[in-house]
Amino acid sequence: ATKVNSGATVREVAESLGLAPAEIIKKLMTMGEMATLTQTLTDESIRTIADEFDRKLEIVTAAEEEPEEPEFSDADEDLVERPPVVTIMGHVDHGKTSLLDAIRETEVAAGEAGGITQHIGAYQVHHDGKSITFLDTPGHAAFTAMRARGAKVTDVAVIVVAADDGVMPQTKEAIDHARAAEVPMLIAVNKIDKEGANPEKVRSELAQEGISPEEWGGDTVFVEVSAKTHEGLDNLLDMIQLVTELEELGANPDAPASGNVIESQLDPGRGPVVTVLVQRGTLKIGDSLVAGPQWGRVRAMHDFTGKRVEAAGPGMPVEVLGFDGVSLAGEFVQAVENDRRARQLAQERATRLKTEALARRQARKISLDEVFARVQEGDIKELNIVLKADVAGSLEALQDEIAKVPQERVAINIIHSQTGGINESDVMLASASEAIIIGFNVRPLADARRAAEREGVDIRSYSVIYKITEDLRNAMEGLLEALEVEVAVGEAEVKQTFKASKVGRIAGGIVTEGKATRTASVRLVREGTVIWTGKLGSLRRFKDNVQEVDEGQEFGVVLEGYADVKEEDVLEFFQTKQVEQTLE
Repeated sequence: ATKVNSGATVREVAESLGLAPAEIIKKLMTMGEMATLTQTLTDESIRTIADEFDRKLEIVTAAEEEPEEPEFSDADEDLVERPPVVTIMGHVDHGKTSLLDAIRETEVAAGEAGGITQHIGAYQVHHDGKSITFLDTPGHAAFTAMRARGAKVTDVAVIVVAADDGVMPQTKEAIDHARAAEVPMLIAVNKIDKEGANPEKVRSELAQEGISPEEWGGDTVFVEVSAKTHEGLDNLLDMIQLVTELEELGANPDAPASGNVIESQLDPGRGPVVTVLVQRGTLKIGDSLVAGPQWGRVRAMHDFTGKRVEAAGPGMPVEVLGFDGVSLAGEFVQAVENDRRARQLAQERATRLKTEALARRQARKISLDEVFARVQEGDIKELNIVLKADVAGSLEALQDEIAKVPQERVAINIIHSQTGGINESDVMLASASEAIIIGFNVRPLADARRAAEREGVDIRSYSVIYKITEDLRNAMEGLLEALEVEVAVGEAEVKQTFKASKVGRIAGGIVTEGKATRTASVRLVREGTVIWTGKLGSLRRFKDNVQEVDEGQEFGVVLEGYADVKEEDVLEFFQTKQVEQTLE
């Protein structure tokens, strides 16, 4: 099969299929598409053309064609043991963060570098004279995004389960992720100091998920810990080292540096700050780096304690200053010979990503027209969002979560997403496109807050991703109009009609089922056809005005604005009430 880049132009497709461009333009015309030589085609169109001409072709995207992390064949004698990289995952509120903090505290207490202030998304702990690197990934979503970019960053996943809570949906999710990434798992049963802690329950619940503890003859290590009392932490670190020793982790420190981006953010004072986990080789100040569409030259490096370092070896996380932009989590980073080469590689990637995005958006065009038509008919509503987050990793995790909200009835449009605080231009954009602004771990600046009050823009700040999607669902359900539901009140049959000079025609009848009420709406049905619908002018029993008349009783009514009532007509009394809709 011929390989064609996603987002290729008519000329490129023609060349790769060995056809004259005119042929392809002709074919597109018969498909109702007008295209010029240099126009980007959607993947769909490229496939159709290939089918028409009976050619086999394969569409490749830049993401698939990652600069394949080269398989380095280092001679065994060059390899040096490197610290294992550990990711901690688990259900929200099961104590992932407190466990990490507890592990860090033991480190600080051990007289190592003072309190860790830098949030660089990774840090190292020393245990028994060896280092262990922990990744502080925001949720599994970021972990998956990294995996999607092919980053095999982690050597072992520690899954935290609260002893009092047991296995929860996200626990299962975390397990699935670790399995899919083929990473060995360790189960940390946390909160064993709490009342109602039941580690055995956790074991049996996990056994149902196919993870059986070693003591039951399985192959998964279970460690009972308490982040609060620091009980079992040493044991956890021992086990991590035990599990990873079997993997024989090694790396050649003398090669050109390569690794992965753990996270990156835009720092107001220092520009783009990128946390890199070195996997192989040694990263030095002055190296030229390329990470996907961004390139840079290492101006300075800090370790997780915020201390400046000159060089970073395998398994060490460092903050790198000197990139020209924020790059995505999981992006492969490599050192190249010079700035010029770095710039060229980055440029090539950027161009490819741009043409792909174009092709993708063109493919969305038809659905947008449909959306527009449906908005016109009023059966689909739109919610525009401006997203801001503190780090690129969270931004991605957020976009993934938002994409999971059901959008059949209400479409969510993320019109702008970026890392950094909420500023005035975000507010103006939101105001122009009637959007709401969602900030994750970021607050609006003063001028933005004033602008928001002036423009009436809704700004919401959150610190938990799940809270955002919950609120979004509620907001979207609020956009759905309430349904009107009809409730039957009663039926009556007209027995006689009288003419009264003052009020017009009075219908005398008897209630056959339910009751007749003064406030209900009324339908006049004659031989099964609805003749008139409206309200009552008056409802009387004998000479008195009444509010309601029960089944089997006689009454007199005047219909408001309708006089042509005949005997044997049926009056249906009903009420309408509003019921809120849901997204599903």
